[in-house]
Amino acid sequence: MRRKVIAGNWKMNMLPNEAIEYITALDPLVKDSKNDVIICAPYTDLFYTILTAQGTNIHVGAQNVFYKETGAYTGEVSPKMLKCINVEYVIIGHSERRQYFNETDEIVNLKLKASLNEGLKPIVCVGETLEQREVGETEKVITDQIEKALKDLTPEEVRNTIVAYEPIWAIGTGKTATAEDANTSIKQIRNKIKDLYGESISEEVIILYGGSVKPENAKELFTMSDIDGGLVGGASLKADTFSKIVNYDK
Repeated sequence: MRRKVIAGNWKMNMLPNEAIEYITALDPLVKDSKNDVIICAPYTDLFYTILTAQGTNIHVGAQNVFYKETGAYTGEVSPKMLKCINVEYVIIGHSERRQYFNETDEIVNLKLKASLNEGLKPIVCVGETLEQREVGETEKVITDQIEKALKDLTPEEVRNTIVAYEPIWAIGTGKTATAEDANTSIKQIRNKIKDLYGESISEEVIILYGGSVKPENAKELFTMSDIDGGLVGGASLKADTFSKIVNYDK
């Protein structure tokens, strides 16, 4: 049975002192959870977040990574740099990276390979726009994205990759796909992985839902057959609110 994973994405929020206060507040609220708890922090917060989270069940991830190990890439951070400060997870291909920083499926694939090669656990994002959804292209868009993201990965690498389905029209808008619609799309992603890597791998891969997840809808979403948890944006910025999502099953 697949474990449940609840990941918070702070995006461009939180100063180091705020990150320390947050983790200190979150720890007692989620310490008894059976679900995996991940906080994906800005680069400037990572070291402080990791130090504060030591000895807790809170794992730490980055929000982005570059695909080269070293070189003249001003402003970029490599997988090795993340790994050396004990970052465990990294978000790759978030829609905001695709939209604002022109990340292509090919770049997502390179980042995924580089991260896996360094032993990071990637959370790779896919999702459709409202326009694509309205013309019935959701399945084609998300399965094309997942095929290109996983290109040339081994079965073991795919097994160690978390997928996050994030319909772009539901991110930060307050709109949420119905639990049934989200589950249908995630099932389509799982079926695509089955086509590419076989049923055993597809049944092991953890697939999250992201898009205006909050305490009020977490249980309905996370108890669907194919949804294995959530990638949470705005609702992860307050420890109390995020803990209620983590503890949806209590």
